[in-house]
Amino acid sequence: MQFPSLLFTMVNNKAFISFVLLGASLVVNVLAQQSSQDNVLETSTKLKWTDCYTQLQCARLQVPLNYSDPDGGTASIAVIRFPSPLAGTDDYKGPILFNPGGPGGSGVQMIADGGAAFSELLGANFDIVSFDPRGVGFSTPRVSFFDTEAQRQFFGSFDVINATSDGLARIWARAQITGALAARHNQHNVLEHFNTENTARDMLRIVEAHGQRNIQYWGFSYGTVLGATFASLFPDRISRLVLDGVVDAEDYYATLWSKNLLDADKTLQIFFDDCFKGGPDLCPFYEPSPQAISRKLDDLTRATFLRPVPVLTGISYGLVDYARLQMSIFQSLWSPYALFPQLAQGLADLINGNGTTLYQIMEQPLFDCSCGTPTPPTIIADGGIAISCTDGQEVRDTVDELELYLQGLLRDSQWGEGMAKARKETFPSHPILWIGNTADPATPIAGARKMAQGFPGSVVLAQDSPGHCSIAAPSVCTSKFVRAYFMNGTLPDEGVVCPVDGPIFTGQSVGAADPSVRRALGVDEKDGDIVQALARLRRSFRVPLPF
Repeated sequence: MQFPSLLFTMVNNKAFISFVLLGASLVVNVLAQQSSQDNVLETSTKLKWTDCYTQLQCARLQVPLNYSDPDGGTASIAVIRFPSPLAGTDDYKGPILFNPGGPGGSGVQMIADGGAAFSELLGANFDIVSFDPRGVGFSTPRVSFFDTEAQRQFFGSFDVINATSDGLARIWARAQITGALAARHNQHNVLEHFNTENTARDMLRIVEAHGQRNIQYWGFSYGTVLGATFASLFPDRISRLVLDGVVDAEDYYATLWSKNLLDADKTLQIFFDDCFKGGPDLCPFYEPSPQAISRKLDDLTRATFLRPVPVLTGISYGLVDYARLQMSIFQSLWSPYALFPQLAQGLADLINGNGTTLYQIMEQPLFDCSCGTPTPPTIIADGGIAISCTDGQEVRDTVDELELYLQGLLRDSQWGEGMAKARKETFPSHPILWIGNTADPATPIAGARKMAQGFPGSVVLAQDSPGHCSIAAPSVCTSKFVRAYFMNGTLPDEGVVCPVDGPIFTGQSVGAADPSVRRALGVDEKDGDIVQALARLRRSFRVPLPF
């Protein structure tokens, strides 16, 4: 699908472009006041677990703010785990550490939502552990470029490059403001300590605090950069490393973000193809051919650009305009099995003037400015911005230079404008399991194949599916390989491609499919727990967008 004049972009209302594109002198404000959740738990050099959420345990681990000055300031890392019921027995196999991506994604939230499902997927032998990286979420010091959440919300907006003639220049100008706000809040000069290398060192401290020497780790998206960095720093401290939805780390550290979208258009094509295969009973946006469905979306995009649709739901209100439509489509590319059916219904409704279903793909409750002592939110974009830009090479594009960069991205994908704002070395280690989907809209499988070349003995496992990271689609095949790798270190043969367990638009679950179909897919009766765990993870876990 091509939009001749309505090309997509979205700029996060936390102004990610401010730093990635301009290389501004980033600085942070360390919030003096911490949330009530922060104060409940004692920060210690040991993991002192306290019951939290449901069936989970939380702790705060003290680490050096600057590993070159270990006796200087400290950071407090919020850690969470779904504990293994087999701890203390011969069957216990230690912790598996997770990172949800981003950068800036909350590992605490990830395990709060999906810890039990990950335990079911991998086996009760492991503690399922994650953390909020330094500068992010419940970890402190916390990065913020604003005095209050109200300021952040009121400054925020979605800017669309081609919605107005000055769209690109407006994005550049807003970046100048955000850079100035960051400079104004530089109270403690700690930005240089918020980076992937230090987060990797924090992970080693978490592993050691569990009484282990070597890491077991499953990282998604940006979490693959974190995992590869750990492998580079500590090649002799690896037991198991699964890197899923692989980012080209060289491209990331060069602040290019130029290789992410190579398969994005392929992912959207799968929506057209599978909607056609599903038929009008299963796909409400159906037309007699994939090409006709594509043209239908083109027409709807143009109509929405000219006439936004108002929406009022039970928790919020707003417009389905050009930007909202495009963001919702792009979001659905990350989780096709979870969101393509809703996208199809939303697009069909939108043609008839009803934008509610489409709007709800990315709906959040309206911001409420409360009085009294503010409680910092679990997730804000500022921490991820700081990590990305501290990691990357400095960029100071002018508006004209930014236009040239954008045109280069658009040659790879129609979604290039969205990634425009998101502007190493290799070392031997224990064999790593790299996983890539054949149609990943954000981390093409080429990134996994490139990265694996630098780590001898590693294997790339391909999953024949759309979506971002393997758990975006149901594949018992992939899940079995991951479990076997964590259990006993077994790697799949090179060249293995795992199928998914059913089509996107279907009236049947895998468990209800014909037994011969299940056998052909490698799914049998005893895999029911894996199927259910994968379904729960698709509902609860979303890899964060990098902007």
